[in-house]
Amino acid sequence: MLNWEDPLAKFNEPAFRPQGPDRHPHAGDGLVDNESLMATAGAAPSVNPLLAEPADTLPGALKPDADADLTGTGLEEIEMGAGRIRVDDKKIINCRADLNQLVPFKYDWAWQKYLDGCANHWMPSEINMSADLALWRDPNGLTDDERTIIKRNLGFFSTADSLVANNLVLAVYRHITNPECRQYLLRQAFEEALHTHAYQYCVESLGLDEGEIFNMYRELPAVARKAEWALPFTRHLADPNFHTGTPENDQILLRELIAFYVIFEGIFFYVGFTQILSMGRRNKMTGVAEQFQYILRDESMHMNFGIDVINQIKIENPGLWDQAFRQEAVQMIREAVELETQYARDTMPRGVLGLNAPMFEEYLHFIANRRCSQIGLPEQYPGAGNPFPWMSEVLDLKKEKNFFETRVTEYQTGGALCWD
Repeated sequence: MLNWEDPLAKFNEPAFRPQGPDRHPHAGDGLVDNESLMATAGAAPSVNPLLAEPADTLPGALKPDADADLTGTGLEEIEMGAGRIRVDDKKIINCRADLNQLVPFKYDWAWQKYLDGCANHWMPSEINMSADLALWRDPNGLTDDERTIIKRNLGFFSTADSLVANNLVLAVYRHITNPECRQYLLRQAFEEALHTHAYQYCVESLGLDEGEIFNMYRELPAVARKAEWALPFTRHLADPNFHTGTPENDQILLRELIAFYVIFEGIFFYVGFTQILSMGRRNKMTGVAEQFQYILRDESMHMNFGIDVINQIKIENPGLWDQAFRQEAVQMIREAVELETQYARDTMPRGVLGLNAPMFEEYLHFIANRRCSQIGLPEQYPGAGNPFPWMSEVLDLKKEKNFFETRVTEYQTGGALCWD
C-alpha cells in the first residue's frame, strides 16, 4: 500500500534508536542501519564446499545408473542435435516431446488464459478495509448470523485454496505434459497463494483470532467435510511412484481433475461466494466482499481452464470416457451437491441477507447442471432455476463502479490495455 510519510523522518526523532544486536529487524521498522542487518547475516548453516569424500559416496546419494525415469518432466538429459518441436509432437498428457520449449503453441486457449490471468493481476492490500473494521467493531453493526457467515467462509476458503495450491504444485503439474498448459498452472498456483494472502489480510484487518480461522477445518465439521471429501482425490497424483500412460492411470488423473476443477472450485466455492457477495450488495463488509469478487473472477478462470483440460484429454483419449467412468463422474457431482447444500444449512440455519438454505439447494442444482453440460454429462436436476441471477452480474466485470467508492474490479495491468 502507498505510504506518504517521510521514511527518513524517524531518524530525526530524539527517541529513535537503531536496531541493536539484541533485537532483530522487524517489518515496519523502516530503514535499518547496515550494522544491524549484518549482525544477522550468515545465520543459515554453512556448508563446506570441499567435502572429504566424493558426492556420490555419501549416504543416500543417487548413482547415475539409478536415476529415476525423467521422461515427460522437462528435466531429461539434453539431446544435442535433436530436431525442432512440431505442433503435432505435443499432447496434453503422456507427451514425450521436449517440455522446455513453449512454442509452437498447440493449445492456444491455454496460452490465452495465461495472458488473461496476468492481465487481471491484483493484490489484497490494494483494497481498503477501514469500513469493514468499523462495522465489525460496532456491536450493532452485524448480527450474530452475519458474523458467523464471515468467519466460517474465511475458515473454509483459507484452507480450500491451500489444498488446491498443494494439489497443483505437488500433483497436477507433474502429469500435465504440455508447456503452455503448465504456464497457466504456474499462474494459477500464484493466484491460489494470492487468495490465501487475501484471507490472511481480512483476518488481520478485522483483528480476528487467526488460530480460530485457519484451524477451523480441523475443529468444525461443517468446514471439514468438504476438505475431507477432496483429499483422497489428490493422493494418487502426489504419489511419486504414480505415472500416467495406462488407461487405468489416465482415468485416475481425469477423475482427480474433475474432483478439483469441476467440483472443488466449481461447486464447493459457490455457497460461500454468494453469501459474502450478498453482504457486499447490502453495503456490509464491502472490503471483504471486494476481495471475494476478485477471487471469484480468478476461480472462474481456473475452473474454465480445468474444464478445457478435461475435455482435451477426452478428445485425445476417447477410450477413457466410457459409460462406467461417466456414471462415476455423475455420482461425484451429486455427492458434492449434497455436501455443499449441507454447508449452506450449517452456515445459515436461519434465513439471513434474504437468503436461505432451500434457495441454495436450487442454486446448487442449477450450478451442477452447468458443470455436467460443460464436461459432456447429462443434466441431473431438470428444471432447476437460478435464484441468484445477480451472481452473473458479479462476474460481468465490465459493470461500472463509482471510482470514489471502490476500485474498479475490471482493473487490468497497463501492458494489457488496448489504446485503440
